[in-house]
Amino acid sequence: MCGRYAQSRNVHQLQLAFGLPEQAIGEEEDPRAWPPLEELEPDYNISPGRPVHAVLGPPPRGADEGPTGPRSLHTMRWGLVPSWAKDRNIGYRMINARSETVADKPAFRTAYRRRRCLLPADAYYEWQLLNRDGTAQASTSPVTDPEHRRRKAKTAKKPFSIHYSDAEPLAMAGIFERWRDPEVQDESDPAAWLWSCAVITTEAAPELAHIHERMPVVVPAEGWSAWLDPGSGPDDLAHLLGETPVDRFEVDEVSTDVNSIKNNRPDLLEPVGDTGQDQPETLF
Repeated sequence: MCGRYAQSRNVHQLQLAFGLPEQAIGEEEDPRAWPPLEELEPDYNISPGRPVHAVLGPPPRGADEGPTGPRSLHTMRWGLVPSWAKDRNIGYRMINARSETVADKPAFRTAYRRRRCLLPADAYYEWQLLNRDGTAQASTSPVTDPEHRRRKAKTAKKPFSIHYSDAEPLAMAGIFERWRDPEVQDESDPAAWLWSCAVITTEAAPELAHIHERMPVVVPAEGWSAWLDPGSGPDDLAHLLGETPVDRFEVDEVSTDVNSIKNNRPDLLEPVGDTGQDQPETLF
């Protein structure tokens, strides 16, 4: 978690939803200094390594002059590649950063202090482990337990989509980094720079823990400015990491078609019907 999500809004719709100024696609700043902006096709089954939209605050060089809060929309690759990495493929293993350790882990700590973003989503997907009789398994083992990971890989799973009940976009807490590709000689070439991001996750709220032990940190609208503000301190950030508005979430069981990244259709988000009698009443 979080390993898959959906985002179908275009650039203009995201700018309206997040209160951003209009931007001319293709007329970007120096790719060495700031990420590009591309118009992306709707993606209902975003997987690691895919390009995604991200909302950023003021550029680092303008942090002392510009206003805080949502500033602009950009395009990055999902899966954070630290600036010191030798290979960009490390990003496939770094799609998430745990809120409990993001401030201290070498791969994430600098980005957490200086380069935070919001990752818009229609919904995120999560898979519930099932027993052989089709009932939900208790999900209590630590995610770092190798036996737990092996069991998860072999166990039947039921997919769910989690989203706001009013259809507003989720704003998942993220961090981002810039990586220099040593194989591209000209550093002014956009291909010389890879901008990448990761989703910050936390322990699942009680309302969602029966599905999975983790969930993404979702920042409510009133916290966007503080999250994106380069001047926000550790206490402010720690507070936001615990403010996911799960009371506004709606949870739908969805088709197992979402299990394959080859499937990418709007109906992946449609509920399949009754979620079953074995589900707790907290399944909204």
